[in-house]
Amino acid sequence: MNLLDKFHNWRRKQRWNKQYRKGRWDNLRNPIEAERYGTIIKFIQSYGKKQPSILDLGAGEGVLNEYLDAKIFSYFMGVDFSEVSIQKAKARNFPKSEFVTADIHSFTPSQKFDVIIFNEAFYYVHESEKQNVLDRMLAHLTDNGILIVSIYREGIGCWEYFDKLKQLDFTTVTTENEKTYWKIGVYDVS
Repeated sequence: MNLLDKFHNWRRKQRWNKQYRKGRWDNLRNPIEAERYGTIIKFIQSYGKKQPSILDLGAGEGVLNEYLDAKIFSYFMGVDFSEVSIQKAKARNFPKSEFVTADIHSFTPSQKFDVIIFNEAFYYVHESEKQNVLDRMLAHLTDNGILIVSIYREGIGCWEYFDKLKQLDFTTVTTENEKTYWKIGVYDVS
């Protein structure tokens, strides 16, 4: 990213911290989101190994953890670049879970994971960095690990990065509101 792009990324981080402080993202707990989270969990259970380690990129306040039964995973790491959201997630003391404030553009996991989720996060990656971020995350996926991607609406400029991966399943989660839907795919990258 050039200097101007880095500045815009910094401004986005400041805006997200402010929004999390004011409760702007509390809507992620609304029932309308439940089926999306349920689909992610279904993909973990259907295609992942038993009791996987999970990396949730775009974890926010840890809403996915609210839906996950701690018995189905061995370790969970949530990453978000909003310090405020990560502080809120940490305060929840989710079992077998750790939360880290980091920018997806430069974050490198310290271990490999059985499941990596781009949880409404990939479209925020700067266009010039998308392939680099994807490659870095795939390098931290265990053998026979899976990648899950959840993208709000169309995700223009995103899905083509996953075309070369082996798609195991793909669905569109719709709602009564025609403009509120998510596309979710699960990939085997071995």
